[in-house]
Amino acid sequence: MTEVAVAAGKTNSNNLLRRDIRFLGNILGEVLVHQGGNELLDIVEKIREASKSLRAMFMPELHDEFKSMINSLEPDIRHQVIRAFAIYFQLVNIAEQNHRIRRKRDYERSAGDAVQFGSIEAAVRDLKEHGFNFSEAQEVLEGMSLELVMTAHPTEAMRRAILDIHKRIADDVMQLDNPTLTYREREQLREKLLNEVITLWQTDELRDRKPTVLDEVRNGMYYFHETLFHVLPEVYQELERCLSKYYPEHLWHVPAYLRFGSWIGGDRDGNPSVTADVTWQTLKMQRKLVIREYQNLLSELFKYLSFSTSIVDVSDELMASIQRDRLQVKLLKTSVWNNDKEPYRVKLTYMTEKLHMVLDSGKKDSRESFYDVNGLIEDLKVIDRSLRHHYADYVADTHLNKIIRQVELFGFHTATLDIRQHSKEHENAMTEVLANMNIVSNYAELEEEAKLELLERLLNDPRPLTSSYQEYSDSTKECLNVYRTIFNAQKEFGTQCITSYLISMTEAASDILEVMVFAKEVGLFRKEADGKVICTLQSVPLFETIDDLHAAPDIMRRLFSMPVYRQSVAAMKDLQEIMLGYSDSNKDGGVVTANWELRVALKQITAAGKEFGVKLKFFHGRGGALGRGGMPLNRSILVQPPETIGGGIKITEQGEVISSRYSLRGIAYRSLETATSALITAAIQAKVHEENGTEKEDQWDEIIAGISETSLEKYQDLVFREPDFLKFFRESTPLIEVGELNIGSRPSKRKNSDRFEDLRAIPWVFAWTQSRYLFPAWYAAGTGLNTYYQGKEENLKVLQDMYKNSVFFKSLIDTLQFAVIKADLVIAEEYAQMCGEEDYKERIFRQIEEEFHLTKDMILKITGLSDILENAPDLQESIRQRNPYVDPLSYMQVKLLSELRAARELGRNDSVLLREVLLTINGIAAGLRNTG
Repeated sequence: MTEVAVAAGKTNSNNLLRRDIRFLGNILGEVLVHQGGNELLDIVEKIREASKSLRAMFMPELHDEFKSMINSLEPDIRHQVIRAFAIYFQLVNIAEQNHRIRRKRDYERSAGDAVQFGSIEAAVRDLKEHGFNFSEAQEVLEGMSLELVMTAHPTEAMRRAILDIHKRIADDVMQLDNPTLTYREREQLREKLLNEVITLWQTDELRDRKPTVLDEVRNGMYYFHETLFHVLPEVYQELERCLSKYYPEHLWHVPAYLRFGSWIGGDRDGNPSVTADVTWQTLKMQRKLVIREYQNLLSELFKYLSFSTSIVDVSDELMASIQRDRLQVKLLKTSVWNNDKEPYRVKLTYMTEKLHMVLDSGKKDSRESFYDVNGLIEDLKVIDRSLRHHYADYVADTHLNKIIRQVELFGFHTATLDIRQHSKEHENAMTEVLANMNIVSNYAELEEEAKLELLERLLNDPRPLTSSYQEYSDSTKECLNVYRTIFNAQKEFGTQCITSYLISMTEAASDILEVMVFAKEVGLFRKEADGKVICTLQSVPLFETIDDLHAAPDIMRRLFSMPVYRQSVAAMKDLQEIMLGYSDSNKDGGVVTANWELRVALKQITAAGKEFGVKLKFFHGRGGALGRGGMPLNRSILVQPPETIGGGIKITEQGEVISSRYSLRGIAYRSLETATSALITAAIQAKVHEENGTEKEDQWDEIIAGISETSLEKYQDLVFREPDFLKFFRESTPLIEVGELNIGSRPSKRKNSDRFEDLRAIPWVFAWTQSRYLFPAWYAAGTGLNTYYQGKEENLKVLQDMYKNSVFFKSLIDTLQFAVIKADLVIAEEYAQMCGEEDYKERIFRQIEEEFHLTKDMILKITGLSDILENAPDLQESIRQRNPYVDPLSYMQVKLLSELRAARELGRNDSVLLREVLLTINGIAAGLRNTG
């Protein structure tokens, strides 16, 4: 395609997006008239136009007039106005998601032989062009590993019922592009969408109770059923197609490099509702889901495998396997296929019954199941080989390959479940157990070296520490039950169902060894008589604060130097998983320092592992929001130091990120495609980096270290050393009210405490985002950058060179751009007016405002742009189009918060006011998208 054609196509595509937004907006307008009369629509339109005018040109008198308009709304009409703006954003988000799918399809339709940027084919082509031969390409594939881990972190503000309506609307809007629709069909489509928007209007967007943990498990499983089970194997198929195209002399079966995991039902850190029994129920629900999927696939396959032995010769191997099934399996739940001349259908009947037996496992009077994942894969391969035996290879390629891949990826457990608990819980349990055994009276008070010496001795000692005759506290009983549940789960669901035990707030090597000692108690870690170590559960440290990141390399060195621990790592294929927290490190040190210290820790821990011959798999605990490491999936891979990805990558997928990436199959495919492309590109970059590492990078690192040091001091001066800062934060943001949204089973604080340290990072970021500060995403960056710049042109040229050529620095500056354009200090000042005392309100807000303008100024200088995000016009336009619709919700939220808090001061708990506040929170979350 020529550049003119590309530009024309892009313009036409954007016109279609505007068409969809206008179409849905008109339908919403009709609904408003239908539900609230012309008066409601007129008020909404008047507010919208005033907000747009204010955005176009800020004038104090216009600002006062706009606020007066908002403040004069009567409660009944205000409630409807809030919902109108909130639902508008939901519809815009649907249109934009559909547009992403449309753009990809348009590109593929019109590009001819051109290869799309960020596609799997682009990455494989680059691999070939960089001189990777077959063996080297195979080595890249075998070294690639990406696990995306779903969490139940409470940042998804929407109910499942609302998301279901969104899915139906998205499917219908996609039909607008169908050129074969008749006039009547278009009218019917419009009527259907009108009905859906009315349903959306009359469906409560607020939950009436907090979800249970098992509710959250069901929500997570929805994405596997709806998209991932089908999309993930398609990504593998595309990779194999591209490899066959560029390396045609070889047959490719790509190893399982891309999988999904979950924390939902396993993450008990600060959530007492996640018990050992809940974890067991979670695993059962996951197995039921995937077995049902396989049964549906076999039922579908049944339609296509009508091959008759009257016409073809099937393999002897297939016939022998059917004979074995007849001897081993009694058909109870699956109908006997009586036509023996259709052996594939006979075989599928027995396979379906064996899956029923797996589902019934553990039930009263159930038959013993002998079927496992390997047995199902082997049955499928028997069918595959037989089909090829009589030249039905097209059928095998079309149907069998995908099913085999699905079983390889999802097993009998759907997704590997991680267990997570706070380090203090293990220390408390260990203290009680050791005191009961008279080994040491107070383990918690021992020095670190004394703890390590004791724990190492206990790991080498085969004798148990616990006894069924001993009495333990409820918390210690629960701690021990978790390990017993993991042991039983590995036997029941396969060893891959749970393999990692994450330790929050890891501060010392003993935190990691405590988990190993408890694992030893139930047989998850054991030393055989010949000295061989068997280990099926790995202790995974989670380093979260800046101090913990500094300590991490030496902690890992200390562990790797212990023979017994090193043997446990050897039992896990010499691979150690380590998690790094992006949220708490940001809350602790600010955005610049957190990103820098995480990068330094990655490199230093990698070096520590290399000293002991240990490969490292880094688990990146990113959130969706900018202040929690949020960024597109492919960029989060490419920004990693090349030398740190060799052992694989894990990344959390949280809250609204899950629904935005995985609700629709087209978007899920594109997200996973670009992630795969990024993995291959990262392997190429690692090779280039190894060959062409420059002194310049060392100089840049030194500069960034200095910027980080200054930024940290600036950040902590305000957050930790300003005595009124926490009061300012609580009063000028909806922190307390965010906690009243029923969006997660987990409490917003680890303890019933008002200390800053006990506040979770999610409500910290969520509250700042709602109040339009976006403080965690940019604060102190300007000071750090300006300290190096110092008004010197030569220093600015260095920063500009870094922006062009340093992947890390460019990513940092672009993330700051995104934060600054989303923040609005004019509206944030309205929130600041809620503070009780004038003195600290003015002092703290002016500090934040001054830093905001400095940060914006430094970004423009470094990028050479005249306006923020000028180099990403589509994104810039999207944000600017949204702002006039978000602004009214923000002004209404300020008024409502003031009224609600005043009522509560007088002892009145106004449920109507609270409901309106929560509706504005949902609306702003939909408008700004990356909320927590």
